[in-house]
Amino acid sequence: MRLQLLSDLHLETETYAPEPADGAELLVLAGDIDSTWDALERFARWPVPVVFVAGNHEFDGRDIDIAAAALRARCDALGITMLERERLLVSDRGGRRIRIVATTRWADFDLFGPLGRAKAMRAGAYFMELMQATRSGQPFDGEAMCVEALACRDWLAAELRAAGEWDATVAVTHFAPSLRSADPRYGAKSGTASFCNADDELLPFADVWLHGHLHCVHDYRVAHGHGATRVVCNSRGHERRGEAAGHQPRLVIEA
Repeated sequence: MRLQLLSDLHLETETYAPEPADGAELLVLAGDIDSTWDALERFARWPVPVVFVAGNHEFDGRDIDIAAAALRARCDALGITMLERERLLVSDRGGRRIRIVATTRWADFDLFGPLGRAKAMRAGAYFMELMQATRSGQPFDGEAMCVEALACRDWLAAELRAAGEWDATVAVTHFAPSLRSADPRYGAKSGTASFCNADDELLPFADVWLHGHLHCVHDYRVAHGHGATRVVCNSRGHERRGEAAGHQPRLVIEA
């Protein structure tokens, strides 16, 4: 299946007009499209089906549970398929069945192991303050995010290991699955644990893993016992910071 991938468009501030890619059969939006949600309407009349996984900024200033329900309703009204801890089976033009497994995944701050967790959470407090999100009247802080992240990981691990009749598996997360996806501007710093998770052991269960969140692009393969998993990030980021230079607006990925 030919997948177009877009993420981190930040259309709440960026001036950018996304365009369909020639030959794509499905558009994947891997989060941080527009913190106001207004720009989601641009994808309502997209020429191919659209799958959306929320990013952290879709929850800015909101209760994450209330926002998740409202965001899903918004997507439903626009004809966009929002996925959160859900599997979607689709068929491509050749009749191959593709399993899409998707979740925001959030950050569990264990990128550098238990010894690095406290420092990673302290570094992550800055990003949590920017979000200003809540849950049941309490701040959605590092501890709360970690709880949500681990629930996402438990679901993802079980789903990826599940048996079924499909020809390929595509995982979609907003947060990155590996330190290999770290932004080269910052590298392996404690703050990187707010962007990448240590899900490397899950990579062999997917043929392709798509993610966003890092404001840089990646396209690499991770070899394992039965082949290799392709990991792709096509974030656009903020043009004023020079982050949009590597973004490919009509990138198509074969799954």
